[in-house]
Amino acid sequence: MAPSEPSAESLAQLKEKYSQAGQEHVFTFYDSLSATEKATLYKQLSGFDPTRINEITKLALNPPKASETPDTLEPLPESATASILDSDSQNIDKWYESGLDLISKQQVAVVLMAGGQGTRLGSSAPKGCYNIGLPSKKSLFQIQAERIRKVQELASKKSSGSSAVVPWYVMTSGPTRGPTENFFKENNYFGLSEENVQIFEQGVLPCISNDGKILLESKGKVAVAPDGNGGIYQALVVSGVLEDMRKRGIQHIHAYCVDNCLVKVADPVFIGFSASLDVDIATKVVRKRNATESVGLILSKNGKPDVVEYSEIDKATAEEVDPKQADILRFRAANIVNHYYSFRFLDSIPEWADKLPHHVARKKIPTVNLESGESVKPEKPNGIKLEQFVFDVFPMLSIDKFACFEVKREDEFSPLKNAPGTGEDDPDTSKLDIMTQGKRWIEAAGAIVVGDKAEVGVEVSPLISYGGEGLEKVKGTEIIAPAVLERE
Repeated sequence: MAPSEPSAESLAQLKEKYSQAGQEHVFTFYDSLSATEKATLYKQLSGFDPTRINEITKLALNPPKASETPDTLEPLPESATASILDSDSQNIDKWYESGLDLISKQQVAVVLMAGGQGTRLGSSAPKGCYNIGLPSKKSLFQIQAERIRKVQELASKKSSGSSAVVPWYVMTSGPTRGPTENFFKENNYFGLSEENVQIFEQGVLPCISNDGKILLESKGKVAVAPDGNGGIYQALVVSGVLEDMRKRGIQHIHAYCVDNCLVKVADPVFIGFSASLDVDIATKVVRKRNATESVGLILSKNGKPDVVEYSEIDKATAEEVDPKQADILRFRAANIVNHYYSFRFLDSIPEWADKLPHHVARKKIPTVNLESGESVKPEKPNGIKLEQFVFDVFPMLSIDKFACFEVKREDEFSPLKNAPGTGEDDPDTSKLDIMTQGKRWIEAAGAIVVGDKAEVGVEVSPLISYGGEGLEKVKGTEIIAPAVLERE
């Protein structure tokens, strides 16, 4: 239903609000708009608090000055860390079984950050719809949905008779919500039950000119941008996702980004590890390749858990080696935006959401000349987008409520960032990483991969194996690569 034009009184009140904030120019073209355009602009402007926008813009452009004393950076304490690379297999098995147990008790949910479009990949569709070129032609969404289906099956075997459910909450942005909903419907939710998949939307904030004014995209529309992956916290509350989790009795949440084709969705080992330490946030990391790899690092900064960007660390610190293992870096925990949250922590979002800082991204933002009304496509950055980062919440925790879990990069992290043919973090590397992993799994199960393209690997459907288990049937067989092992 189209919004209706506001009353003269309502309009006057809104104009006054923007006028007091020094942002009355957003009404410059109001009188020349059609009734529908007036109603749409009124509705959009009613959704923002211009005084608050001014406050967060000022803070983002003039962040609090860093203290004179240099930051104290330390790796997280050993009590808060574990690694798949050197943990006792008994511990890993214990975490796995305990994680499956929590899933079987319907206490685990998954939140997917899927706001991005595949623009760099040459696609206007949501990134999750992208087909990375696997023999099966599966999209990222389908691969991840099938991992949820498989982990539900594995957990159901632990619960007597009842089937385990892992609800999937998919966070989109304005432009990706409709296409994402349609893609899920067209594909019948990839075999998941529709009632256990909830698609919601992150918030947006107005784009701001270099002199602090809200930018108009057209005469009847404010230029807006998604509020960053840190917008997830507020969106969980506003969308009703948190309330849905409460009704279902969810206690443990896995959150991750859509572009990682190797992600172990609702990973029982990670859930079991995090729950065993009773932390509020845990994060998966991979080992930094070398001192110059441009990645954010998870560490302790001034006694609090934090993420420090590559550019913020000096060369000497980056090159420090671990005093116990001279062949690895002291600061090596590379952030891959793959997190565990306790429900009790997410339940406290309303208490701290407004304290998360906003960061500035300087951008070229199409706008309207306020004098002529003509569209302007700037050639250099003419304004800023305000965004929050998902990890800015980490320093709010004490070290004993935070943990870090190191995993193997080749098993769990292959992000899709770049256009085909780039040679790094592109569709070809994503495809190769899945196919190579499948080859490792079936060779470990006793099969032999043959053919002149053996190095291309084998695609193993998540419905057959979640993490390399359950492949006994292939023992002693020859498989000609490239191949797909799909459930019959």
